[in-house]
Amino acid sequence: MAAERLVVIGGDAAGMSAASQARRMKGPEELEIVVFERGHFTSYSACGIPYWVSGDVPSRDDLIARTPEEHRERAIDLRMRTEVVEIDPAGRVRARELSDGTGNGTESWTRFDKLVVATGARPVRPALPGIDAPGVHGVQNLDDGQALLDTLAGTERGRAVVVGAGYIGVEMAEALLKRGYEVTVVHRDAQPMATLDPGMGRLVHEAMDGMGITTVGGAAVTGILTGADGRVRAVATEDAEYPADVVVLGIGVEPETTLAQAAGLPVGPHGGLLTDLSMRVRGHENIWAGGDCVEVLDVVSGTTRHIALGTHANKHGQIIGANVGGGYATFPGVVGTAVSKVCDLEIARTGLREKDAHRAGLQFVTATIESTNSAGYYPGAALMTVKMLAERRTGRLLGVQIVGRVGAAKRVDIAAVALTAGMTVERMTTLDLGYAPPFSPVWDPILVAARKATTAVREAGI
Repeated sequence: MAAERLVVIGGDAAGMSAASQARRMKGPEELEIVVFERGHFTSYSACGIPYWVSGDVPSRDDLIARTPEEHRERAIDLRMRTEVVEIDPAGRVRARELSDGTGNGTESWTRFDKLVVATGARPVRPALPGIDAPGVHGVQNLDDGQALLDTLAGTERGRAVVVGAGYIGVEMAEALLKRGYEVTVVHRDAQPMATLDPGMGRLVHEAMDGMGITTVGGAAVTGILTGADGRVRAVATEDAEYPADVVVLGIGVEPETTLAQAAGLPVGPHGGLLTDLSMRVRGHENIWAGGDCVEVLDVVSGTTRHIALGTHANKHGQIIGANVGGGYATFPGVVGTAVSKVCDLEIARTGLREKDAHRAGLQFVTATIESTNSAGYYPGAALMTVKMLAERRTGRLLGVQIVGRVGAAKRVDIAAVALTAGMTVERMTTLDLGYAPPFSPVWDPILVAARKATTAVREAGI
């Protein structure tokens, strides 16, 4: 009996995790695995690119978990620099070789019995004048990171403008600051980090200004201005121009589902593929999808969300590989946990913001507290701010945001577990958390916020 063939589109986190897990489940005599990857690298950490650019991570190779050769040694037919250009859901894909550099390489069809779509996300790149000028960079993959480093190496340290103040924006601002650039961050929202409520974003703004990073909020970019040599010279908004020797775009990403939509596969309100709990594409028995190209269930609000994180992508791949390989696994959803930093400032969130809760039709109360990361008398104790949302009447935890210094961000994991368990803020006040003066006050900041939220719930019920 001939082996089944699994075809995977995309050779990074979700795709290669799926292929590797499927290979652990079944040998090559039972399952042939073909992976198409249009880029130059596989299984790498895109999240690490800002730290490579900053110099904290010395080498590009440090970000690569497994090379193409290592995958091939495990009997995975990995075809690099090959782009899938069409999906026929009936059981085949059309791929084009890109190795000649022209994009007009040989095309051929490949049959599949099972297909995994792991096409990732594409950076938002608005159609603005000058957006493709030399010196303007996105940072989605390792090729992008190398291109930015090449530009920095050929540019005297001067002025850098980062467009966007989300995770990538603030991380790239830090990277450029460390490289000696004068950094300006221009963004559309009133405060940086729109993943936080505005009051918490204001804390980030104040801290960035204190680091020497100029943060310009409420500024929509209207174009990239160039000099006589064609290179970038400034970023323009409706009200001002910001001189720049290099520009980094950190506006965000959107699901790369062009192929999937052309094939008639279902997408959700955020443009991501829709799957069931096993990560099988809805309505298609032999097609799975995972990673940054899918929408996932938010277990707090009950709606779907698009969250581009390597943590989810690797889990998706493991689940897909297990199911393709004859096992059984499911992905129950997310609570929306994310952490970041800019210099020594740590930023974390999980669950819903106020506007998310309003959108979901939830009534809620909030509590915001200031505390320290260790006992107040312990040397080096630093302030952190914790904001907590709880459902009115029930007291169910809805979300937590944290801004502070060392030891602040990972405390959000306590809240992530509580959200996943559906805990109330009152129940959280009795959590048996670790305590010693170097690590926390007697009452951990999360517990202090939970106590204040519990009081707010009680008062709201009166």
